[in-house]
Amino acid sequence: MADIPKEEFIFKTTSACAGCSSSLCLRHILKAAGPDSVLVVPACCTSVIQGIYPNTAFNIPVYNVAFAAAAAVASGMSTAFRATGRKTNVICYAGDGGTVDIGIQALSGALERGTDFLYICYDNEAYSNTGMQRSGGTPLGAATTTTPGGKSEGKKDLDLIVEAHNPPYMATACSAYPLDLYKKVKKALSIEGPKFIHILAPCPPGWRFPAGKTVEMGKLAVRTGMWILYEREHGELTISGASKNAMRKPLPIEEYIGKQGRFKNIDQRSIAILEQQVAHNIARITREAEGIC
Repeated sequence: MADIPKEEFIFKTTSACAGCSSSLCLRHILKAAGPDSVLVVPACCTSVIQGIYPNTAFNIPVYNVAFAAAAAVASGMSTAFRATGRKTNVICYAGDGGTVDIGIQALSGALERGTDFLYICYDNEAYSNTGMQRSGGTPLGAATTTTPGGKSEGKKDLDLIVEAHNPPYMATACSAYPLDLYKKVKKALSIEGPKFIHILAPCPPGWRFPAGKTVEMGKLAVRTGMWILYEREHGELTISGASKNAMRKPLPIEEYIGKQGRFKNIDQRSIAILEQQVAHNIARITREAEGIC
């Protein structure tokens, strides 16, 4: 942690919920990016926690845009900066609702065009800003306000969708591992072209766990294999340290989902499916990391 700069670009005056892991993520993302950066934020928790005009908790320019338009706006912004010779970091910071669902067409277009930007999806697995409705990122069996009995569909695999666009750099991260996130943002911003980072951001009120357990919940996601940390640079996948250790002998997923109220009524069939998905993802990512097709 000593490698992370002391300068702050997000201050203590946010209106985030207690234990908000998205704020923790953004704090380290901006430390990695530095002052010559611009945030493009669609409708999401971040558009609220930054504060009310003319006051703000952020110390860099922020553009709040329509739910579906973040990647499109960033694409035009990056092109304009590059045309004038500026290397300003253009960073989209969007939730899973604005990425997995509503904004996926703009993201796909920006990736396909080769936009020089960094798109970050902080994934709290629901539409948290508007009351915790189900999103395409909500996992199987999780209760939300629109799936009170538990979601009957699985979580959309956003990373495979992004991978199909063959960006020069993409990675996963988790709020519980800030140094890993910091290093991945630094690396991403050193590479020209479209970059993508998918962050798991546990949400205390939405996932229904105590606010003081945010870091523990993120670590359990990794240690059970429910969330795997890796980076793919120019098509070559490397598993990150925390997951490299966890994948050898993952903890039972009950140690993760059992601590969250949203899984209170999950049935054994759904648990079995989640366990199969974890085993499948560990095997698939391990094979790719070892160069086995």
